[in-house]
Amino acid sequence: MTRRIVVAHRAGNELGTLRSALDAGADLVEADVHAYRGRLEVRHHKSLGPWWLWERGELLRRRDTPLLEARELLAALGRDHRLMLDLKGIHPRLAGRLAALLRHVMPDVVVTVCTQHWWMLDAFRDLEHVRLVLSAGSRRGLRRLRARLRTRPTYGVCVHRRLLTPELVMELRQSATVVLTWPVDTEYAVRDAHRLGVDGLIGKNLQLLRPPA
Repeated sequence: MTRRIVVAHRAGNELGTLRSALDAGADLVEADVHAYRGRLEVRHHKSLGPWWLWERGELLRRRDTPLLEARELLAALGRDHRLMLDLKGIHPRLAGRLAALLRHVMPDVVVTVCTQHWWMLDAFRDLEHVRLVLSAGSRRGLRRLRARLRTRPTYGVCVHRRLLTPELVMELRQSATVVLTWPVDTEYAVRDAHRLGVDGLIGKNLQLLRPPA
């Protein structure tokens, strides 16, 4: 069986889960990056005004929630290249600030950057060590992705599993080095991802994604 890339979904949002995922052998550890009041915050929760964070009915008070910053994450990573930074939101300075940080802190360490807002990736074009991944989570996004790839090949694409077929994966691979998919969090999802023929699986259970030999 072909070895797939294993991506630890959201494990980079805290230092403890980052280290656990790296020690467990993840090929990439995903971290979500938001721009907020001049900072690059690592979190999946969205901002709800200046005092709250929320996600699917969960409401957190910002002042009571420890938040990791991108600079701290990169410092903890050292020269380990197994990081995938997912740009969240459409803040106009997010991509530029992160590109500047990578240029300063990790000028020669390979890092993967992905987003559903592809215009943000232009900020990283001059960074040869940054691998760019275009993400699509809707049928409209997939149509746009297929059209774009016809004229602009890229390192990688990441597409929601429900949108994929084996034939589509083969098409995408003609213009992308790797095809990733998410979510892969159940045994059925793992079997389905293998059926699709993708190159990488994004999920939260690393033992499920890569069972012991």
